[in-house]
Amino acid sequence: MSSWPSLVLLLMFLVSAAVIWGAGIKLSEYTDVLAERMHLGQALGGVVLLAVATNLPEIAITVSAAMSGDVEVAVGNILGGIALQTVVLVLIDAFGTRERKPLTYLAGSLTLLVEAALVIAVLCVVVAGSQLPADLIALRLTPGPVLILVLWVVGLGLISGPGSRLPWTDRGEAPGSQQKPRGHSRTATEQRASARKISTTRAATVFGVAALLTLGAGVVIERSGESFFGNLGLSGILFGATVLAAATSLPEVSTGLAAARSGDYKLAMGDIFGGNAFLPVLFLLVTLISGKAVLPQAQAADIYLTALGALLTLVYLLGLLFRPRRQVLRMGVDSLTVLVLYALGVVGLIALQ
Repeated sequence: MSSWPSLVLLLMFLVSAAVIWGAGIKLSEYTDVLAERMHLGQALGGVVLLAVATNLPEIAITVSAAMSGDVEVAVGNILGGIALQTVVLVLIDAFGTRERKPLTYLAGSLTLLVEAALVIAVLCVVVAGSQLPADLIALRLTPGPVLILVLWVVGLGLISGPGSRLPWTDRGEAPGSQQKPRGHSRTATEQRASARKISTTRAATVFGVAALLTLGAGVVIERSGESFFGNLGLSGILFGATVLAAATSLPEVSTGLAAARSGDYKLAMGDIFGGNAFLPVLFLLVTLISGKAVLPQAQAADIYLTALGALLTLVYLLGLLFRPRRQVLRMGVDSLTVLVLYALGVVGLIALQ
C-alpha cells in the first residue's frame, strides 16, 4: 500500500476507524447479551469472552503485522495500547460519572486492586522476558509469553467470583462506592434485548458479523495507517503506540462511558484493566506466527512503553486504595496525574525515537 495515494490511505484509515467504532459498540452490546443468556456473567468464561471481544481490533492488527513481518508495529500496538487504554479512564472520569466524585472513589473495590496488580505483573514479565536470549525457543514458544499466559489465567481465576474469595468485610467493596453490584448494566442490556424480542440466535449472528467487521477493519487500519503515517516519517513503534492504539481504543471509550453513565463504575474500570491484562497475552500469538522470540527483540521504546503502562496503572491502583475525593476539571487527582504522565510519556517517546 505504500505506493498508493496518501489521500486514499487516509480515507481507508478513517473509514476503518469508523467501522471499528460502530462494530465495536455492537460487539460489546451483544457480548453482554450472550454472556447473560449463557449464564457466564462475571465468571471466568464471561471475563474471557469479553476480553477477546473487546480486543478483536488488536488481535487482527497483531496477526496482520506478524504475518507481514512487521513485528515492531505489533509490539508497539500491544504495549502502547495498554498505556492509551489506561488513559481512557481519564475520559470516563471526566465525562462519564454522574456524581460529583472521582471515578476511583465511586468504583472502590478490592477486586479492582487485584485486576490492576495483574496488569502490572504481566508487564513485569514483559520486561523480564526481553532480557532472555533470543535462541531460547522451542516448538515456536518462548518462556516470556508462556509465563504471561499462565499468569493471566491464574489472575482470572483469582478475580472471578471475587466476593467469596476476598477475606474482607462488605465483600471487598469500599463504603460510599456504587450501591448496585458490578455488572448490573450488562443485565440491563440483556433485559432491553429481551424486551425487543431479540433471540439468542440473532444476538449470536450480530455478534459474529460485528466480530468479522472488526477483524477486517483492524487489518485495513494497520496496513493503511502504517503506509500513510510512515510516509509522514512516523516510526512503526510510535505509530503503533499512539495513532493505531488510539483508533483501536475507540470501542473502549464508548462502552466505558456507557457503563459509567449507567452507574456501573466498577465495570467501567474492570473492563479497562481486564483488556490491558489480556493484551500482553498476544505476544504468544506473535511468537507462534512469526516463529521468532519477540520479547528478546524488544527495543528501548518497547521497554519504555511497558514502564509507562505499569506506571499509569499504578497511579490508578493507588487511587483505588486511597480514594481521593478532590476533583480538578471534573476529574480525580489520580486521573489528572495519569493524563500529565501520559503526555510527558509521549514527549519522551518522541525524544527516544
